[in-house]
Amino acid sequence: MKVHAVTTAPAPLGAHCREHTSLLAASEKRLLIWIARRLPGSINSDHLTALGAVAMIGAGASFAATPLSRWALLGVPLFLAINWFGDSLDGTVARVRDQQRPRYGFYVDHVVDVVNAVLLFGGLAVSGLCSPWIACGLLVAYLLLCAESFLATYALGVFRISFSGFGPTELRILLSIGALVAIDRPIVHPFGLVDIRLFDIGGALGTFGMIVVFAISAARNTRALYLAEPLTGGVR
Repeated sequence: MKVHAVTTAPAPLGAHCREHTSLLAASEKRLLIWIARRLPGSINSDHLTALGAVAMIGAGASFAATPLSRWALLGVPLFLAINWFGDSLDGTVARVRDQQRPRYGFYVDHVVDVVNAVLLFGGLAVSGLCSPWIACGLLVAYLLLCAESFLATYALGVFRISFSGFGPTELRILLSIGALVAIDRPIVHPFGLVDIRLFDIGGALGTFGMIVVFAISAARNTRALYLAEPLTGGVR
């Protein structure tokens, strides 16, 4: 497990390095740069951030509309793909055009991300595809992971976008596959033992995984900071 060297003071506000090591990170980066270089100049990073936010409203609404028709789930992969386009491309466009606004971009992008998570998992909670408690557990675990990541960015100067090979793009793909499968098979029969909702299984596993990643990251970063700032001296 890699421990990054840290200094005894937090990084200057807005100054941090990005660490993105997900399964699709390298190919995704090449694609995003290719798109960014061909995007019309009239479209800037703020437009893309707004597009991603609106698309996530659509994804949450698609989940929420499932009780009316399971075909509404077709909107989930569509809107998540649009969300990927806007949310992943906004920062790339700023970097390619040398229009970076580190503090503004970091703050706005992640405020939007937190709101998006509430909308997405809120839609899942009322979809009937899983227990509302499972959906709330997913949201809480995701927000814990976000909070730990944001605090680590300030304290260590490293912003980790992915954990254990999984990042936002991989999560979108898993949710999209689950939504498409749930159109025909919202209930599954693992090992033929019991009937259980597909998203109850996926949600429970996702919650557990994020809690484990949160605990490991918090312990690793606490150790790194303790080594950088050990207790010195004594009581006088």
